[in-house]
Amino acid sequence: MDLKPLIALLAIVNPIGAIPFFITFTSGFNRQQRQRTIRVSAFSAFLVISISAVAGLKIIEFFGISIASFQVGGGTLLLISSLQMLNAQPADTSKEDMSEGAQKADAGASIAVVPLTIPLLTGPATISTMVIYAERTRHWWQLSTLALYGVVIGAAVYLAFMASGRIARVLGKTGINVMTRLMGLILAAMAVEIMAEGLAKLFPVLASAIPR
Repeated sequence: MDLKPLIALLAIVNPIGAIPFFITFTSGFNRQQRQRTIRVSAFSAFLVISISAVAGLKIIEFFGISIASFQVGGGTLLLISSLQMLNAQPADTSKEDMSEGAQKADAGASIAVVPLTIPLLTGPATISTMVIYAERTRHWWQLSTLALYGVVIGAAVYLAFMASGRIARVLGKTGINVMTRLMGLILAAMAVEIMAEGLAKLFPVLASAIPR
């Protein structure tokens, strides 16, 4: 079983790194609203990952995009996301996303799907990762395993948010930032590997220079 996709997903989604935003967005919620937000966020993260694994490859094929080009583009996107994480920022998010989330929370609107799940937890980098690894599957059970990784990520999001108060107290802001930077470093290494594979397919002459 290839655990690389799961490691990449855990690095990108980074539920621990999202805890400060979850606490901020739900500070005015009662217990029932907070628990509903956790359930919807976890389930939405599972859906994004699983659907990307099953249908993502068909979508890029529909648009006539080669997997090699997608690997280079997706790897670049992952590298950009990792740089954000190395600066202790969640992948795929911007200040505008955070501002929108705060405004929605203040207005009493649901923030479970947007922006908490998309783009704070899952976004283009997550979808790109699933499509790239889906292309490497050769049997239905491998694709099923890839889709089931969404269950693991959904469970990780659920557990992290349920224990958000305790985790925040134990790790503090500094600890959470260290975790985010560590995940960013892992993601950067995986992004370079994906880009190198895509470049080797586009430019075979480079393949001999890339270590195996």
